Amino acid sequence: MLCFSDYLLAACVMVNEPVDVTLLRKFSPLDGLRRQNLIALSKKAAVQAIPAGRPLFREGDADKNAYYLVRGDVELRSGTEVVDRLKGGTPAAKNAIAPSKPRRYGAYATTAVDVLVFEADLLDVLLTWDETGIYDVSEFTASAPVAAGDWMGVLLGTGLFHHIPPSNLQAIFMRLQRVTHRAGEVVIKQGQDGDYFYAIIEGRCAVTRETPLNRAGLKLAELGPGETFGEEALISEAKRNATVSMLTDGVLMRLDKKDFHSLLHDPMQQWVTYAEGAERVANGGAKWLDVRLPSEFESSHLPDAINLPLCFLRPKMGTLDKKTPYVAVCDTGRRSSAAAFILNGRGYNTVVLKGGLPGANLFSGR
Repeated sequence: MLCFSDYLLAACVMVNEPVDVTLLRKFSPLDGLRRQNLIALSKKAAVQAIPAGRPLFREGDADKNAYYLVRGDVELRSGTEVVDRLKGGTPAAKNAIAPSKPRRYGAYATTAVDVLVFEADLLDVLLTWDETGIYDVSEFTASAPVAAGDWMGVLLGTGLFHHIPPSNLQAIFMRLQRVTHRAGEVVIKQGQDGDYFYAIIEGRCAVTRETPLNRAGLKLAELGPGETFGEEALISEAKRNATVSMLTDGVLMRLDKKDFHSLLHDPMQQWVTYAEGAERVANGGAKWLDVRLPSEFESSHLPDAINLPLCFLRPKMGTLDKKTPYVAVCDTGRRSSAAAFILNGRGYNTVVLKGGLPGANLFSGR
C-alpha cells in the first residue's frame, strides 16, 4: 500500500537525518499514524536543543510549527503569570505544547530542553491521508518504472494539492502520464498552443523567452524536481509564452488540459467580486496584485496596486510577501487566475478578481 505522505515538502522543517520513528510514536496523535506516514513525517521533523531561559514561542505568535517536549522542563506563561508546567517524558507532555494559533501562551525553557518540531499542517494532512488517502500502488498506471513512492512524494511536495479533495487526487495520479526527455530536448515551445501541465520528477529544465532583441531566448528561470510549468497557457487560453527545454536528462509527469482544469485548477481557485476584494484591501489584510504588462498598468490601474506581470512572475515572485494576502487582477481574469494558481502552489495566499478589472472610474492612472 502507498500513502500520499510528502505533501507540504517545501514548507516543512528540513534536516539532514530523519527523526527516529520510535521517538515519534511517543506522542499523540502521531502514535496513531500508519508507518508509511510516520516515515514521511520523520524526514520533515527536527529535534531542536533550546537553552534554559529561551522561548520556544511567545504569546500571540502565529507560527505554523507544532512543538512536542522530548526532554527538560517548560513553563507556559500568560504575560508574567505561569499557567502550567510541563516535564518531558510525562503523560502531559505526550501532546503538542499549547497548539492553538495565535498562541494563547508563551512557552519558555526552564531547563535545557529538546523539542520535536515540524509543520503542524503536515500532521493534519497525514492524518487525513490515513483516513482517506490510502491506495494500492497498482491503481496508478503512471508509476512504472520510476519508483511510485518517489514520484508521488515529489508531486505532493509541490504544495499544489492543499485544497484538492482526496478523490481528485486519486484521479489526478491515475491520469498522469510519464514522459522522459534527453538533455537539450524542447518540452514546450514558445508560441504553441497549450496542451499539457508538467511536473518535474527528475532532472532540470531551462525556461527561456524569445524577444525581438534576443532571438536566442532570454533565460528566465531554471526548474528542478518538484517544480511545475505549463499552466499559464492552459488557464489563460493563450499561446505558450516561453520555451522550456531540458538541461539534463529527465522524467516529467504531465496532465492533459481537460483533466488539469477539472481536477486541479478549478478546485484550487477562489474568486472574489470587486466589492469583496476592495473590502479585503481596505481592511489592510490584502493587496491588489496586477499581473498585466507594465504598459497596461501605466495606462490605468487600481490605487496602491502592485504590478508584477504574469510573464515575470516565476523569477520575481520572491519580491512578494507570503504573509500578505493578494487579490490578483487583470483585464479578464485569465492571467490573474494563472498567477494565483502559480502563487498558491508555492505557499502564497492569493484569490482572483472575478471577471477582471471593473470600469475605468475605479482606476488611478499615472
